[in-house]
Amino acid sequence: MAAPRQINAAPLTAPAFAPFGDVLEVAGDFRVINEGLCHRHHDLARLDFGPGGRAGISVFDAQARALPYDFTLVERHPDGSQAFVPMTAAPFLIIVAPDLGQRPGNPVAFLSNGAQAINFHRGTWHGVLTPLSEPGLFAVIDRIGPTPNLEEFRYDAPWRVVAA
Repeated sequence: MAAPRQINAAPLTAPAFAPFGDVLEVAGDFRVINEGLCHRHHDLARLDFGPGGRAGISVFDAQARALPYDFTLVERHPDGSQAFVPMTAAPFLIIVAPDLGQRPGNPVAFLSNGAQAINFHRGTWHGVLTPLSEPGLFAVIDRIGPTPNLEEFRYDAPWRVVAA
């Protein structure tokens, strides 16, 4: 097998991640609610469940990995968005790739800061859920529906993600 091609994981920011989805975090404008005791950072993700789909909430319990991290597999969900909300305050790795005519281009990687969640837009190529510490618990909001909503792609040579 060929030597891994290297990707430097960048900090997760809303502008850098915008082509792939939404960053959910405490930032920007908010509404004061609950008798002034809570700030509501409103409508942070463009959830999309497509025709015939509905929102579902699942809990994923993923094995932690470490950097450097090697991978060949990416996937996407053509019929709906997919949001990952960590259930612990630990950073996780996010891998995404642009779509190049029904196949992924070169991937890029981001590291969350432990207080961020993400929502992949419909059809975004992305790596598998990659927590960097135990427990790897995430609430996942995605499409439940009658059509298959998963496409997988394996790169012909591995990629290696390292800390920037």
